[in-house]
Amino acid sequence: MHPTSPTLTRRWSTALLATIVGTLVLLVPAPAQAATFSGTLAQAVAAVPTAAEANAGYDRTLFRHWVDANGDCQNARAEVLISEAESDTPITYTTSGKCTVSTGRWFSYYDRVSWTLASDVDIDHMVPLAEAWGSGASGWTAARREAYANDLGDYRTLVGVTDNVNQSKSDQDPATWLPTYDKCRYVAEWVAVKIRWGLSADSAEKSVLNSYASSCSTTVTVTTA
Repeated sequence: MHPTSPTLTRRWSTALLATIVGTLVLLVPAPAQAATFSGTLAQAVAAVPTAAEANAGYDRTLFRHWVDANGDCQNARAEVLISEAESDTPITYTTSGKCTVSTGRWFSYYDRVSWTLASDVDIDHMVPLAEAWGSGASGWTAARREAYANDLGDYRTLVGVTDNVNQSKSDQDPATWLPTYDKCRYVAEWVAVKIRWGLSADSAEKSVLNSYASSCSTTVTVTTA
């Protein structure tokens, strides 16, 4: 028997290591890639799956919201107020640290009213937390629910509106509540959020969405979260 040469042993070891690494690479899934949807409102509505809502187990505390994700002391509510403030009115803050917004000017498109006190403005989850839960978020991780509740990556998810109008909307979907004005815009933004977060719509909701899709000449473009 001839002894194995050190060179040949090294070659075998290298080949074996390459095989193991290659196998491991195949076993590790590639990270999910964000997808972009663009189409008419009718096509967007069709892209939202139809499913009965399942609201059992919902609790608002399951969606940790108004977090300060980037650590600049301004939470998600403050970030939306700043981004949606009208440029003709300076923003003021409750402290020199600029953590909490006090005054500015904001236009609520739901009722076409402007406000100068931040306390008069609610940040509406376009698709309410309870609606999101019943439309698929009940199966999400806590981290994904937190990301949804503080989504600053798409301006349509969080909207500054008159506080009592937001309270009248509560957890309702378009089958039972629509704003007084700009209904086509509202429906398009609702559908965009549902697509962005992979949420479904129940049959009554889908029927109303389809009725507006047939009359609203709107294009929906959205990137999935």
